Amino acid sequence: PGEVDGRFELVSKAACLYRHVGRHRSGGFGLQGTAGDVPRAAARASGGALPTRQAGFADLCRKLVLEHYAPAAVLIDARNAVLFTLGPLDRFLTVPVGQPTADFAAMIAPALRTKVRAAIARASSEKVTTELVVAARGGARRQGFTVVVRPVSATGEPLALVCFVEHEAAEEPRPSLPAPPESARVAELEHDLEATRVELRAAIDDLEHAAEEQKSVNEEALSVNEEHQSTNEELLTSKEELQSLNEELTALNGQLEETLLAQRTTANDLQNVLYSTDVATLFLDRELSIRFFTPATKALFHVIAGDIGRPLADLHSFAGDAALADDARAVLAGHAAIEREVITATGHWCRNVLPYRTQSDSVAGVVITFTDITERKRIAAELDTARRDADLANTAKSRFLAAASHDLRQPLQTLALVQGLLANLVHGERGQRLVARIDETVGAMTGMLNTLLDINQIEAGSLRPEVATFALGPLLDRLRDEFAYHAEAKGLELHVVGCGRFVASDPRLLEQMLRNLISNALKYTTMGKVLVGCRRHGTALTIEVLDTGVGIAEVELKAIFAEYHQIGNAARERSRGLGLGLAIVQRLGDLLGHPIQVRSRAGHGSRFWVEVPTAAATAAAAAATVSTPAAGRASILLVEDDPEIRDLLDMALQAAGHDTMIAGDAAAALAEQGAIRPDLVLTDYNLPGGANGLDLAARIRAVGSATTPVVVLTGDISDATVRDIARAGCVQLSKPVKPAEILATIAVLLLERPGSQATSGDASAGTVFVVDDDKGVRDTIRELLEHGGRSVETFASGEGFLGRYTSGLGGCLLLDAYMPGLSGLDLLRRLRRDGQRLPTVMMTGHSDVAMAVEAMKAGALDFLEKPVGAADLATAVDRALHVDHDGTAMAQWRAGAAAHVAQLTARQHQIMDLVLAGHPSKNIAADLGISQRTVENHRAAIMTKTQAKSLPALARLALAA
Repeated sequence: PGEVDGRFELVSKAACLYRHVGRHRSGGFGLQGTAGDVPRAAARASGGALPTRQAGFADLCRKLVLEHYAPAAVLIDARNAVLFTLGPLDRFLTVPVGQPTADFAAMIAPALRTKVRAAIARASSEKVTTELVVAARGGARRQGFTVVVRPVSATGEPLALVCFVEHEAAEEPRPSLPAPPESARVAELEHDLEATRVELRAAIDDLEHAAEEQKSVNEEALSVNEEHQSTNEELLTSKEELQSLNEELTALNGQLEETLLAQRTTANDLQNVLYSTDVATLFLDRELSIRFFTPATKALFHVIAGDIGRPLADLHSFAGDAALADDARAVLAGHAAIEREVITATGHWCRNVLPYRTQSDSVAGVVITFTDITERKRIAAELDTARRDADLANTAKSRFLAAASHDLRQPLQTLALVQGLLANLVHGERGQRLVARIDETVGAMTGMLNTLLDINQIEAGSLRPEVATFALGPLLDRLRDEFAYHAEAKGLELHVVGCGRFVASDPRLLEQMLRNLISNALKYTTMGKVLVGCRRHGTALTIEVLDTGVGIAEVELKAIFAEYHQIGNAARERSRGLGLGLAIVQRLGDLLGHPIQVRSRAGHGSRFWVEVPTAAATAAAAAATVSTPAAGRASILLVEDDPEIRDLLDMALQAAGHDTMIAGDAAAALAEQGAIRPDLVLTDYNLPGGANGLDLAARIRAVGSATTPVVVLTGDISDATVRDIARAGCVQLSKPVKPAEILATIAVLLLERPGSQATSGDASAGTVFVVDDDKGVRDTIRELLEHGGRSVETFASGEGFLGRYTSGLGGCLLLDAYMPGLSGLDLLRRLRRDGQRLPTVMMTGHSDVAMAVEAMKAGALDFLEKPVGAADLATAVDRALHVDHDGTAMAQWRAGAAAHVAQLTARQHQIMDLVLAGHPSKNIAADLGISQRTVENHRAAIMTKTQAKSLPALARLALAA
C-alpha cells in the first residue's frame, strides 16, 4: 500500500503538471521558453550550424508527451460527426453495436450523453469554452474527469474540440462516529436531485435547441419541397419538350430517309441514263485521274473497272487525240468548255471537255464526252448536196417561170383585148353574158399565173414591198366591182362596206391579199353572203372578210395556210384553184408586217382579218383618190412585135378617139417618131433585135422631149423589171391588161406629164469610153450622153478599146460585161494588171448578184443592169467622172458606203452575206435556224438602212464599204 500510494502521488503530480502546461501553453512555468532555449544554446555551442538531431529530438519529445500525458480528445463538426481523435478514448467512448457510425453522441455513455450534448450546444452557441465535471464514485481513492468543450473555427466551418481531462478526487476524511443513515441518504438524494436538475435543464436546452433545429430543418425541408416541386414542373416541361423534340426528330428522320431514298433513286436513274446512252463519258478529278466512266467509253479507250483512280495519261486511246490532256488542263484553268472533232478508225467523234461543277459552283474536275457524229456528218454532206441541188432547181425554176411568163401572158393579153373589144361591139343580153364568161376565164387564168409567179418571187426573196399612204375606199370599191359578177353567178350576196381611212401599206400587195381572201370566201360559200368591212382599233385598222360558208374545223386552222392545201379537194380539181391563195396571203402579210388571223367553226362560216396600220392623209394620196377627167385626142406611138396584140390595141385606141402610129420594133418606132412627135408611147417591154421598151423610151426622149410619157406593157413581173421600169420614169402595166385599164392610164399620163429626169454632166470632166458589142446600145448611149453635154467615144470590142486607148487619158469607162472575145471582166482585170485606174461602170443584161460581186472585186466602180434608165446611167457616169477628176471622191464614196453598212446589226451582216451569195430567204432561214419572216424583215431593214434599190446595188455598196 505504501508503494502504491507513492506511485499514485507521483502520477497525480505529473497529471497536474501536464494540466498546467495545457492551460498555460503561452509560457506557463517557463517550460516553453526553456525548451526553446536548449536547441539555440546547442547551436551557439556548435558554431552556428543547424542541429538536425535537436530538431528530431523536439519532434520525439512532442510525440512522447502527446502519447503519454495529453488528454484524450475528439474533433467534431457542427453535426457532431467525428473528424479526428487523439489519445486513449476507450474509457470515455464506446463503439455502438451494429452499423459503424461516426456520430460522437452515439459513442458517449447514455448517462453522460445528455450532459455532453448540452455542453457542446452551449459552447457552439455562446462561443465559450464549457467544462463538465464528472466525479468518480466508490473506493478509497476515486478518479474523475472533466469534459472540456472548446469551439474552434477552421476554414470557415464551425468545429468543436472535446477533451476528456482526468483528475484525482480528494480523499474523504474518515468520520470518527458513524453518521446517521437518514442524513446520508438525504444528502445523497439531494446530490442526485441536483444532478438531475442539471441534467433536466440540459435536456430542456437540448430539446429547445432540437426544436429550433427541427423548425429550421422543417423550413429547409419546405424550401426543398418547393424546389423539388419546381424542379418536378421543370422536369415535366422538359419531358414534354423532349417528347415534342423526339416527335420532330422522328419526322425529320423519316424525311431524311425519304430524301436518302430519293437520292439513291436519282443516283440510280442517272447511272442508268448514263449507261443507256451511246455517249462515251469520262469524269476526271483535278489531278486528271479517273473517277467514273460509262460503258461506251470502251469504244475509245482500253479501260476497265480497275482503272478508277488511274491518271488519264495512263490510258491508251484508239483515237489520235493528243490534245485531250492539254484541253482538260485548259478547262481546269479557264473554266471554259472546249469542243473538238476527233477522227478515229471507226468514224467521226465530237469531243467536249467541260468543267465539273459542284453545288458551291467550284470546279472539282472535268467531264469529257465523246459523241459519234459519223452519221451526222454523212447526213450533213447529203443535206449540203441536196441544198445545192435544190438551189440549182430553184434557180432553174425561177428562170423558167421568168422566161415562161412572157410567153404565157402573150395569149392572155390577146384574149383580154378581144374580150374588151367584144364588150364594146356585142349587144344583147346573151352576147354580153358570153363576153363576161370570156372575161371570167381570162381572169381565172391570169390569177393562177400571177399566183404561181408571186409564190416564186416570195420564195426567192426578190419581192420587195413599196409602202405608201393611200385611201382604202377606192381599193375596196375595185374589189367589189371585180367580185360582184362572181357572187351574182353563185347566187350569193356580196356586201362591201366603204371606208374613208388612209393606211400605210403596199397598195398592190394588200390588194392581192384581200383579193385572195374574198375569192376563197366566195369559193367555199354555197349559200348566204360574204361581208367585207373595216374595224378601227387604236392606231390600227382590221380589214375583215366574213362568210357563211362551210367553215373550217379547229384541227385545220393551222394547215390552211400551207401550200397546195385545200379543204375538201382531195381530187385536186383545177376549177377550185391551186391551193396557194392563203399561203400567199400569209407570206405577204409577213412581208408587209400585217398579221393575219382567222376564226371559224365547221358549218358556221369563217372570219379572216388583216391588221393594217392607219396613216394621216397626204396631199398626194388625197389627189390620187380623185377621179381623173377623160383626156382629149392624142397622138400615140404603139410599139408591139405581136401582130394580134398590136392590131387589137390599135383598135382599142382608135375606138377611144386617139391617133395611133404603129411599129413592130424599135427601128420602126424611131422612124415613126422622127416624122411626128407622139404625145405618148405605148410599147412592149421585150422587142425584137435585143432592144426593149426602156431602151426605146430613152432614145425617143433623147431625140424628142424628155417629158414624153411612156407606158410599158410586160409579161415579166419580176422585182428587177418593175424597179427598172420605175427608174426609167415609165408606167408599167402587167399583161394581161384590160383595154379600159390601158385607156384610163393613158388619160392620167396625158394630163400630168412628168418632167425630164436627165442630169447634165460636165463635158470638161473627161471622155466617156463606151465599150459594147451592140451597135444600137452604143449609139443610144452616145446620143443620150452627148445630149447631156458629155464627150463620148464608142468601141465595139475590148480589143478595139485597148488598141486605141492611151494611158493617162482622163474620163471613165462604160463597159458591157458579156462580149465576144475579150469580155468586160477580162478587160477590167487587164487594165488593173497594167496599172490603169480608169473609173469603170459595168453593165449587164442579167440581174446576177454574183456578176455584180465579181465586177466590183475586179475594180468596177459601179454596176448597172440592162435596160439602164437614162437617169441611172447619167448618175453613174457623173459619179465615175467625178471620181476621176477628184482623187478624194473615191475615199469619200467608200466612207459613205462604210457608214451605211455600219448601221447593220451582226445578224443583218450575216444575212446580207448570204443574200449576196445568192441564197434565197427559205434556205437562209433553214441555215440560221430562224423563220422565213424574220429573214425577210431583216432583208427589208438592210435595204432601208443601206438605201440600196436592188441587190446589185447592195453588192456594190457592201464591197465599197
